[in-house]
Amino acid sequence: MACTITGRYALAPGGELKEDWAVRVDGDCIVATGPRQAVLAMAAPGDELLDTGDSLIAPGFCNSHMHAYGYLAHGIPVPVVPSGFDGFLRDYWWPWVEDRLDHDYIRAATALACVEMLKSGVTSFCDILEAPNAIPGGLLAEAEVVEQAGLRAILSFEATERAGEANGRAGLEENASFFRMQEARRKRGEKPLVRGMMCIHTTFSCSIPFLERARTMATDLGSGLQMHLSESVYEPVVSMRRYGKRPVALYDEIGFLGPDILASQCVQVSSQEIATLIRRGVRVSHMPLSNCEVGGGVAPVPDFLAAGARLGLGSDGYINNFFEVMRGAFLIHKAYRQDSTVMPAPTVVDLATRGGAAAMGLNAGELAPGRLADIIVVDAGTPTPITPGNAFDQYVLYRTASDVRHVMVGGRLVVRDGRILTLDEGEVIARAREAARRFWKGMN
Repeated sequence: MACTITGRYALAPGGELKEDWAVRVDGDCIVATGPRQAVLAMAAPGDELLDTGDSLIAPGFCNSHMHAYGYLAHGIPVPVVPSGFDGFLRDYWWPWVEDRLDHDYIRAATALACVEMLKSGVTSFCDILEAPNAIPGGLLAEAEVVEQAGLRAILSFEATERAGEANGRAGLEENASFFRMQEARRKRGEKPLVRGMMCIHTTFSCSIPFLERARTMATDLGSGLQMHLSESVYEPVVSMRRYGKRPVALYDEIGFLGPDILASQCVQVSSQEIATLIRRGVRVSHMPLSNCEVGGGVAPVPDFLAAGARLGLGSDGYINNFFEVMRGAFLIHKAYRQDSTVMPAPTVVDLATRGGAAAMGLNAGELAPGRLADIIVVDAGTPTPITPGNAFDQYVLYRTASDVRHVMVGGRLVVRDGRILTLDEGEVIARAREAARRFWKGMN
């Protein structure tokens, strides 16, 4: 059954505000957009009408880098005070968080992540599970929850040799088997919202033969491949010490880079490295808020954009309200560059929608015919008027998750009038709270 969504405003491609607008959905795709009356005239008997009144219709947010498992660490008592990026990983995050995850913890954290993403207008996300003792089957546990939530997702396991060569190989196979399983479903005519991807960690936690193996597997599968890249100065320093070259040069030398690569973070990269990544067609995901938390620095996002990068925004599993993520991207670069003209609001919204979809390889992120019907409706009742000249600033700066009224993923309403239809929010929170209590107790 087709559905027509009408609203007072709509955010159209190219940074344009449309008034008295409508979007028509048939199946899992948008089939028409235009003035309200023109689109309503296309309706057939039995079609659904979602009249959203004084609201704004927009493409759903695409979270291009996420760690759902990280929810159990929100507010966790830290047994040691990490010193530097390496200390953060080795003394805290790896032993006290990642290494202690099992399937039950993963399910609880993933459900809570899905609740928060749905409520803040995220319709698709690219997740990396980091849990060396939760394989095999970690991705299946995560996928079970994501599919129930009705979110579109790319799920991967961060394969690394930090827990040994055998565990690294098991991590690669976790990705490969999950990817093959989801592709088999597609070949049977299903339309699963979840798909897989190959994933490795970094050049400092993986040997060159391991990186080459992952690259070969991703190529043979056609899965694409993602990794963290130079999140702080630590990786470039270690790479120079071990190999005499920076990470991007190392990756390029072994034939690792290509248009199927999604590189997250990309904070401490040089202009030469940016040029190499662009030349190889590498896609990039930017985490403005979590980069601050770990003291990694401020990524050269304006330089990436000027060079023509396919770049999206991610929450990194840290602060996952995507309006807050957009505000971070809008403000941090202005302060860092001492230039109020960088990262204007239309650019930030584009990164959160169309840019993120492109980085993830999804046909989404725009209110345009032929795109996937991943759509959100946001309350437009701002205290001051919305105009064509200020609409994107109003959206980025003065709207938030509580203003999200409806969320549609693939033509299916998963949030209506602010209420999640696919998950019991209260039950999810209660289970996550109990899981966190058990998880934190193990820190003592």
